[in-house]
Amino acid sequence: MNASLRLWIAIFVVAFGTNVPTPLLLVYRNELGLSPSALTGAFGIYAAGLVPALLLAGPASDRFGRRRVVLPFVVLSIVTSLLFLGAGSSVLLLYVCRFLQGAVSGVVFSVGTAWLAELMDDPPRAAKLTAAALGGGWAIGPLVSGILAQWAPGPTVTPYLVHVALMIVGLALVPPVPETLAPADRRAGALVNLGVPRAARRAFGLVVVPVAIGVFTFPSTAVTVLPLLLTPSLPTIAVAVTGFAAGVTLITGVFAQPLGYRLGAVTAGPVGLAIGAAGLGLSLLGAAVDIPIILLPVALLLGVGYGLCLAAGLTLVGELASPTARGALTGTFYACAYLGFFVPLVMSLAGGSAGFTGPIAVVAVIVAVVAGALLLPSARKLVAGAVQA
Repeated sequence: MNASLRLWIAIFVVAFGTNVPTPLLLVYRNELGLSPSALTGAFGIYAAGLVPALLLAGPASDRFGRRRVVLPFVVLSIVTSLLFLGAGSSVLLLYVCRFLQGAVSGVVFSVGTAWLAELMDDPPRAAKLTAAALGGGWAIGPLVSGILAQWAPGPTVTPYLVHVALMIVGLALVPPVPETLAPADRRAGALVNLGVPRAARRAFGLVVVPVAIGVFTFPSTAVTVLPLLLTPSLPTIAVAVTGFAAGVTLITGVFAQPLGYRLGAVTAGPVGLAIGAAGLGLSLLGAAVDIPIILLPVALLLGVGYGLCLAAGLTLVGELASPTARGALTGTFYACAYLGFFVPLVMSLAGGSAGFTGPIAVVAVIVAVVAGALLLPSARKLVAGAVQA
């Protein structure tokens, strides 16, 4: 087995684990008595652990090497899933585990992406494979977890044991993967380095950041807000439906990514935002007429939006990054992307007792306006100038 495949599998199984808790949130809600805000908070705290890890891991790997940063967090992924076994009886432990899971993801996804790109020496192909590993893991994890939680014994235990078994395989594969950053290329820089080249700052801030935030706004809404909005009439299979919605959204994103590469990064980003906004709008129609089955086309639209935004963002990062700060810029991109995990919590707090309808409508309008702005010729010129600089 070649080194690229070894690392790809490790990234996949870590990604698988990040969404194992997603359909279980409805189980935790019932067992722990969580309010909608507490439920979306348990989902969003993942980002609270992830964003700092993303910002710190990239510069650390540029300084110490990829393997020395990734390997300990692959081990921590196993430890976190084992800790999750007790989360069904403790709100605090549930929050701690989600925070740790975010930290693991922040390190492995950002540094693993840079490591795989260097192993392959083909950034566009590496971006496609990384997106497939992440999207595939994110999609299959909740599908499996939702089925096990709905119909297998130990709904808050069995899904994590499956992930631990997969992670043991992933852990065994990583050590032989060669280090790609030679000692001479390592640099002792600032503890936090965003990795954004000076000439690309405006392009990154005005084009890449909005697209990045859209990446996880869509799937996080699909797996937290929409089940609460659209599945009350399906109480006997709500957990499986939530896992299904998450899986459909995320696997659709994987299949949408080739379209993103054909459209080109500057076009794919705003098109993805526009399609995601349409999905949010359709979810409001489904809630208004009380048709839970509409969750399927909504999940498809949100998945396409997520996939196009992820493909566009990873491609732009590859084009804009300096070779000596690729890890840092990749981490910055993912940090911006995972801000989308806070959107469901903001919706819950903003909606309060009135529910999610108003906040979803506001988010849909904002996303649609941003998509329109990024389709203007000025956005394309801004990116082209940054790439050529």
